[in-house]
Amino acid sequence: MRALMMDVDGVLVRGRPDDGRPWSTRLEADLGLRPDDLQRRFFAPHWDDIVLGRAGLLDHLPLVLKEIAPHLTPQQLTAYWFEQDSRLDDALLRDLAGFRAAGMAVHLATNQEHMRAQHLMEKVGLADHIDGFHYSAALGYRKPSPDFFRCVTARVGLAPRNLVLVDDTIENVRAARATGWHAIHWTGEHPLAALLKPHLAGRPAARRS
Repeated sequence: MRALMMDVDGVLVRGRPDDGRPWSTRLEADLGLRPDDLQRRFFAPHWDDIVLGRAGLLDHLPLVLKEIAPHLTPQQLTAYWFEQDSRLDDALLRDLAGFRAAGMAVHLATNQEHMRAQHLMEKVGLADHIDGFHYSAALGYRKPSPDFFRCVTARVGLAPRNLVLVDDTIENVRAARATGWHAIHWTGEHPLAALLKPHLAGRPAARRS
């Protein structure tokens, strides 16, 4: 195994900064927008196109907000969303730093649209912890599509057997394995090193950082 492919939401990023709950927990109280309305009018009809890069986040959001929350601008909502969905798992990041120090590449392999992808890299700071970033809107494919994994494999130039996905969604884990990757279902209950041990035969141990 030569590269770790880390999922973002539910693995490296775990909800609200203060308590880890979903970003929309206080959406109605803070911004006067019901999460159910946002789900029904925005995410349900438009998210597939957005997360695959066929549409931008701001292509549909302004019109939707005019209908369900005319007091809000798209910029206000996205700023709130991105800030409230940014709690990093610092212990996991330290573990990843140890693997990088031992010569293992660390990449992100995630379903994201362009704006939040940029926010995660530049504002949240994930760019400082990784060697590569592969996300659905840039690739035109999303997990668990086999094409997502094939595209990432081609981008990194490594054989599938040298890649291991760490993901909290079991469907993604199964899809990665079906395309020849190793894959681990992440629950946060066990240290990363323990989960990776079966895949690390012959490699030096991760260094503590």
